[in-house]
Amino acid sequence: MGVLELSTILLCLASIFSLINIRLLKLPQTIGLMVLALSLSVLITVVGLISPSIFNAVLEITEEFDFSELLVNVMLPFLLFAGAMSVNVHELLKDKWTILLLASFGVVFSTFAVGTGLHWLVSLEFLGLNSLGLSYVDCLLFGALIAPTDPIAVLAMVKKMNLPSITETRIAGESLFNDGIGVVVFLTLLNIKVDGVENVTISSVGGLFVTEVVGGVALGALMGFLGLKLLKYIENEHIELEVLVTLSLVLLLPIISHYFHFSAVLGVVVMGLFLNQNIDTDKNEEGLQRAMGDYVYKFWHLLDETLNAILFILIGLEILAIFKDFQSTFILISIIMVAVVVLSRMFGVSAAIKLLSIKYKFEKNTALIISWGGLRGGLSIALALNLPDSIGEGKSLILFLTYAVVLFTILVQGLTLKKIVK
Repeated sequence: MGVLELSTILLCLASIFSLINIRLLKLPQTIGLMVLALSLSVLITVVGLISPSIFNAVLEITEEFDFSELLVNVMLPFLLFAGAMSVNVHELLKDKWTILLLASFGVVFSTFAVGTGLHWLVSLEFLGLNSLGLSYVDCLLFGALIAPTDPIAVLAMVKKMNLPSITETRIAGESLFNDGIGVVVFLTLLNIKVDGVENVTISSVGGLFVTEVVGGVALGALMGFLGLKLLKYIENEHIELEVLVTLSLVLLLPIISHYFHFSAVLGVVVMGLFLNQNIDTDKNEEGLQRAMGDYVYKFWHLLDETLNAILFILIGLEILAIFKDFQSTFILISIIMVAVVVLSRMFGVSAAIKLLSIKYKFEKNTALIISWGGLRGGLSIALALNLPDSIGEGKSLILFLTYAVVLFTILVQGLTLKKIVK
């Protein structure tokens, strides 16, 4: 099946599922779409029991479809840029150190806490998972891919909560930046896995980490600065030209980042914040958009909603490919690891906020809201699918655990977040 046919099917499903959710389910859009996509996957599985040829045909299409490639290289830059465009930059700059500490410490702590927990679990003989051959580095890779929250899911939920402005900015900013840091940590560990622990030095790991982070931020700032100058030069006279400029920048940055081994994720976020920095929500309606016209923001909002819908349908359908190597033991481990992931995030966020509260003021129960609002999504699944085959049979366990955590955070945490906020 070609790209055109797949795109048509996904857009049609997005339209139909959105209509069903709005009229019948009345769930938050991302959750509703994912529930319907999961229901479709279950229906296909049940039909497959009667007619295996139908199930195999759908499974073949799902396996041929490169979810990781599509999300990381195509959808993610657009979604992160649109997310950065919707953040209150002035609030973010006031609270930048809080957001950076929450993003960096939270991801690193969660990576090692979750990775160590999984390594201990698979070493228990009565579970019979020793044969999977998961090393400590493999377990840390799972910790790294599940540590960052999904800014797409988080932003979609936060926008609909009547949170205080500063708390909303902290949640959105932390989610945008921990995404980039999480990808860098994952790539660093993946480099250790591929090269072999014995061939890796502290300086080489540190050099790779610095190159990814500093290079990505610097490139994003440079392109954002140049883009801002260009957009100011256009002066909102040609809306279609402003749209073309922003689209070109978002497509160009990942290509340059890939060539120089910079973090495209961090670069796109920083560039989006640069282009968005002239928005001041404290001013009147006429003064909101200075660098770009109102329709540019509407265009990116529309693109964000469309890609978001397609992404969560893909997450729901991807279950067919992930659960084909299912083992009954995986259920017990997934329950334990879901608890470990949630608790490690709560501890990491609480520790960071406890330290920051010496200087900064936090709303009551901010740690709980940020922790419970840490939804995982498509990025975690894409990174799990991108794991090397050298991991062996253990890859199927990591994929199952990743999907279990994503389902729990989106369906359970996502549906209860509003009540917790209240």
